[in-house]
Amino acid sequence: MKKERGHIISKVEAGSIAEEMDIETGDRLLSVNGKEIRDVLDFLFYSGDDEIEIEIMKPSGEIWSLEIEKDFYEEIGIEFGNPILDDAKHCHNNCIFCFIDQLPKGMRQSLYFKDDDSRLSFLQGNYVTLTNVKEQDLDRMIEYQLSPVNVSIHATNPELRQRMLNNRFAGDILERLKKLTDHRIEVNGQIVLVPGVNDGEELDRTLRDLSQLGPHLVSLAAVPVGMTKFREGLALLTLYDQSSASELIDQVSAWQSTFLKTRGSRFIHLSDEFYLTAGRPVPEFEAYEGFRQLENGVGLIRKFGTEVKAALEQLPSPQTHLSNQRASRMTVDIVTGTLAGAFMTQLAQEIMMKLPELELRVHSIENSFFGNTITVAGLITGSDIYNALEQIHDLNYVLMPEAMLKSEETILLDDWTVEQLSDKLGAEIIPVKVEGLALIAQLRELLESVSG
Repeated sequence: MKKERGHIISKVEAGSIAEEMDIETGDRLLSVNGKEIRDVLDFLFYSGDDEIEIEIMKPSGEIWSLEIEKDFYEEIGIEFGNPILDDAKHCHNNCIFCFIDQLPKGMRQSLYFKDDDSRLSFLQGNYVTLTNVKEQDLDRMIEYQLSPVNVSIHATNPELRQRMLNNRFAGDILERLKKLTDHRIEVNGQIVLVPGVNDGEELDRTLRDLSQLGPHLVSLAAVPVGMTKFREGLALLTLYDQSSASELIDQVSAWQSTFLKTRGSRFIHLSDEFYLTAGRPVPEFEAYEGFRQLENGVGLIRKFGTEVKAALEQLPSPQTHLSNQRASRMTVDIVTGTLAGAFMTQLAQEIMMKLPELELRVHSIENSFFGNTITVAGLITGSDIYNALEQIHDLNYVLMPEAMLKSEETILLDDWTVEQLSDKLGAEIIPVKVEGLALIAQLRELLESVSG
């Protein structure tokens, strides 16, 4: 079937240039500056000039040619139903640590799609392996100066990376990274560490190799392999324990000291999971150097704790008589994963010292859905929250981190909704941003709602 020309416009922003030009929802964008638009990168690049000419097809078939004067990189105010204006590229790898391969059957279909699309790396921050990126794609990234690009590196040893990704074309990662960084494309890197596979001496090799790429490889996160209970037929892997996590922390700390001298930056950062697993304190706030890798769980604990304490310092000192009126306190329940349970419990104590009108109860939810080896809050399901709380009969308000929900929606991983969970527990379920100020603001709002 012949593909229709152009890309359907799904939204026109109020007050935008597009609205002023009478562009409407349902119109088709055909070209910008005479260039046919292949995908969103073409659109962003060609529409960035201060003078552009766009071609629009109305639903009637009438074609409009519109000349627009604007500021450089000022958006004209249109959105498309498909954000990349093209099909997302499917992952061609079969990684030994792939989390999607460990999902149970029967989940929503979108969770099983493995994308490995460099366009989504630029637009949404997704990490990509670059194994399905052709030379002309790299050249276009360079021409368009797409930064930053987030790359799943895992190892620079060609043979090891080929084995880990189960892809014979995966071995040239160092050359590809060099091409990007030599042309001033900023890259954030990620390593999924598998005990006995790409840590130890192989990690040393990876860090030595990457240190040669210069300042445009701006940061590197290392995260532990995650393993669910659904691994039948998959590679036999092990998890980090207290001893191996502690050994890794020492290894990376030595590298950070070296990089501080040679690069002026620690460069590599470990995710919080390693420190919590090892029973060691997370690094200080300044050590995270701007928190470039929060999406990989790097520095969340330190950032969140620091934000909570800063927000509490802005509050007036508690009145002495309130701290003694325990029976009249408002009870608020907080759910998190088992990994952060002790941290959140300690933080709750500090909050109650400053807000004595509150009784905070922290619940570390064991992950029965994926298995108890999955300990992070972002992978907790609605059914596990319900099973953990259903016997508590004095629930009123339950706070959950927004990280448990599908982006911009109120759906958890097992398709339970916040509304469904609220109805079944007989309590108000309140998603909260993983920001200290947001948590304190939400707690104060609840207090004001009953006192006012």
